[in-house]
Amino acid sequence: MKYSENIEELLQLQPDYIGFIFYEKSPRFITTQWAVFSSSAGSGVEKVGVFVDELVVNILQKVTDLGLDLVQLHGHEPPQFCAELKDAGLTVMKAFRVGDDFDFTQLQEYAGCCDYFLFDASGPSPGGNGTRFSWNLLQNYNLDVPFFLSGGIDLEHIDEIKALRHPQLYGIDLNSKFEVSPGLKDVTRLKEFFTQLRD
Repeated sequence: MKYSENIEELLQLQPDYIGFIFYEKSPRFITTQWAVFSSSAGSGVEKVGVFVDELVVNILQKVTDLGLDLVQLHGHEPPQFCAELKDAGLTVMKAFRVGDDFDFTQLQEYAGCCDYFLFDASGPSPGGNGTRFSWNLLQNYNLDVPFFLSGGIDLEHIDEIKALRHPQLYGIDLNSKFEVSPGLKDVTRLKEFFTQLRD
């Protein structure tokens, strides 16, 4: 999310989380932080800060300054990096870009230092590529860490999502397929998705 008025509209749908990108190379990079974060204050919705290969000290500062509830790491952060943040008291989500040759066994070393995983599709950018990976690959995931499903999810996928029975599927990450422009969400389409998914 990037714009105050858009956030206020979205909050009426009562999502569980809203995300803010702190990666300068992203078109969704948030530049008007104080105004935006005042829009979400007291909403009960958890604020997620998305970082890509950022310094620990900078992440900690953003969490302190802006009251982030969770940090999502979308770069090449090693397990030790995640552990340092978790030891500092943060809730940590580590994103992985899943392709047909993705090795889920590599996640074992992250299991003790991440609260959540996020499975996104491979693409040219660290995230927000608007493409899907084969969800059949999720059958290869058998750790106890809950995960968010991401990558090109749209209205047409609701029945397929409902049919997923993975015990660790925790949440759905919606992004590019529900945007008017980078960082500006189509709240009408999101409302339709929420209504159908919760039905």
